[in-house]
Formats: sequence, structure tokens, C-alpha cells
Amino acid sequence: MSVLVAPAAVEAAAERIRGTVRRTPLVDVTDLAGRSLHLKCENLQVAGAFKIRGACNLVTQIASGPDVRGVITYSSGNHAQAVACAARGLGLPAVVVMPETAPAVKVEGTRSYGAEVIFEGTTSVQRKRRAEAVAAERGLTMVPPFDHPEIIAGQGTVGREILEDRPSVDTVYVPIGGGGLVAGVAAAVKQRRPSTRIVGVEPVGAAAMARSVEAGAPVTLDAVESIADGLLPVRPGDLTFAHVAAFVDRIVTVEDEAIAAAVRWLAARAKLVVEPSGAATVAAVLFSGQSDAAADGGTVAVLSGGNVAPALLARLLREGDGPGREAAP
Repeated sequence: MSVLVAPAAVEAAAERIRGTVRRTPLVDVTDLAGRSLHLKCENLQVAGAFKIRGACNLVTQIASGPDVRGVITYSSGNHAQAVACAARGLGLPAVVVMPETAPAVKVEGTRSYGAEVIFEGTTSVQRKRRAEAVAAERGLTMVPPFDHPEIIAGQGTVGREILEDRPSVDTVYVPIGGGGLVAGVAAAVKQRRPSTRIVGVEPVGAAAMARSVEAGAPVTLDAVESIADGLLPVRPGDLTFAHVAAFVDRIVTVEDEAIAAAVRWLAARAKLVVEPSGAATVAAVLFSGQSDAAADGGTVAVLSGGNVAPALLARLLREGDGPGREAAP
């Protein structure tokens, strides 16, 4: 049986990453949303996404070990930038295996931190295989994107901050890719405040965790497709699945149209630039008809990242200008 991340591990991670990782704001948009809603703004995080939390937590520990030659990871973009950023701060070489379809904004961001980028395939399975081969060839240490206890503990600091800023929160919506963020947030929140509901959010076209929960074990999807490029792993991790099974109350799926509407709403109404993967939670709360009724403690939606290509953001905003488009709350 997988060992679940304990609150003490999240506390240790918070101490370890202090000074490198930002404490992001919890922004009240209740008046704009027409219902109780706070946004946890990881789009304002170092390197533009929550991923720096887990990466910094693990890379810091790797750097303190003997004979470390460097680190390597595989990522569609945000974890890539996070590992590159954390490694540079500690003086370690970093190599990142990214998909051939990775957005240019994320590739450029990764290289800006000094990492070597290798392109391989289009799925997380292909990237992982190539990264493992390169790690063996060069003697590099792997920094997994989600399925590692120290990555999960680092991401759990998001949940820790939410509870500190909003102790009475009723429901927290969290995007799901490989599951590191939802695993960490759920572990941090549920073990401190069991009454708080944790709702995971996946794109309809990439619902690997929802399918896995239905099956009772991690499953691999044949293909994935969504505007939310950061939520496209074809299989959740074994450890992240165990955390979801233990702590997550519900998983909902959202259409790309709802995600696009959420990106537009966040930009136009909340004045926040959020990538589609990060906007999936707002899509679930405001544009899918699947949100839970607000209670006294209200709802928090985690905005997991803001690394969106300007051209994509411009296109999504233009698409919202025509007649017959969805009305924002």
C-alpha cells in the first residue's frame, strides 16, 4: 500500500522552500462571480505556476547529496520551468525532456533558466522513457513531475496556505494533470480539516484520473486532447492516485469551451492572466453547472498557472467578442 504524505512532510516542505517560493494571494471575487469564491493565484508564482513548490522541495534535497551531477525531468512545460529555475538557484545543471508539441512560451521559459531541452514524442509516457534513458547515460538525478512524495509535499503547501488564509473553507477545486497538485492539496487540507470538500477538475478529453477512480486503479488512456496542455498525462501516478482515492471527494470534467470561457472571464472580470490548465477550476465552478452550492466558508478555486502564449490568449479573447457568446456571471 502506498504511504500517504503526512502533514509533517508538508510543514517541512514549507520551511524548506521559504524564501524561494512566493506565498500567493487568495483573491476574493465573490462580487464578480455572484457566489462565494476565492482564487488561489498560483499564476502569480515564481516561474508562473505552482510547480516550483514541489520542484524546489525535491531539488533542494537532491543538491545536498554527494556526487550530484545534475537533475533531469520530463514535462509539458510548467514543471520543466520549475525544475530549471530551482536547479539554477542551487547551481545544478538541468535537462528537461519536453513534448514536440510543447507551447513555445514554456520552451522559452525553460531555456531562460539555463536548462537543456530535449524534445520527445507527444505523451508523458514517451517523455518519461527518454528522460530515464538520458539520466542513465549521464548520471543525472530524476525529478519526477508528480509521482513522488516530496513533490506532493511541496504542492501541499498550496493547501496549507489556503487553510491559513481561509480556515473555514468549505470546498477547494483543484486541477488534475498527473495528480501531484490535487494529491498535495488534498493531503494538506483533509488531514487538518476533514469537513472541507476537495473537488478535482479534469478536461473531458483527458480524464485519466476520473477513469482510474472508476476502475479502482490507475489506467492509461489511448489518447488525450484538450486546450489545457498542462492537464494531459495519459496516466495518473500510482502515488497520486492513492492520495486521490483517500482524500478527494469528487472529480468533475469540463469541456474545452467552458475552460476557454473561464480564461476570458478571469482576464476580463478578475484582471488575471491564467492559462487554460489553471482556469479549469473556474470553468467547473462558473461555466459547467457542476459546482457545489456555496456554504458559509465558501469556495476556493486553485489557479494553477499563468504560462499562456500571448497568441493563444488573444485568440481566446477574440472568440468571446462575437454575438451569442456565453455571458460571464
